[in-house]
Amino acid sequence: MSWIDIGDINDIPLRGARKVKTAQGCIAVFRTGEAEVFATSNTCPHKQGPLNEGIVHDRKVTCPLHNWVFDLETGEAQGADEGRIMTYAARVEDGRVLIEAAKLGRQAA
Repeated sequence: MSWIDIGDINDIPLRGARKVKTAQGCIAVFRTGEAEVFATSNTCPHKQGPLNEGIVHDRKVTCPLHNWVFDLETGEAQGADEGRIMTYAARVEDGRVLIEAAKLGRQAA
């Protein structure tokens, strides 16, 4: 598996997110723990809200526009909402955030 280094873990606040521009579009990288990160598409399928500006809680993010909640592991909308966001493999290694490159090359974020 090939990985892309997108920066230092400390560049993402705890229970926060950052938008990362890729050749395929923007993705959101969420930090849910000291060394736990998740990467997803940055756009809510409901009203295209910027998920990197949402509220991060547990392993979920709440869209800032209409409060849709997404599971960061699966991309599935929670509760009565129907929808899904794209997820990307992400990890922390030696304090650096890495995103799996192959999926970014195949699909737009």
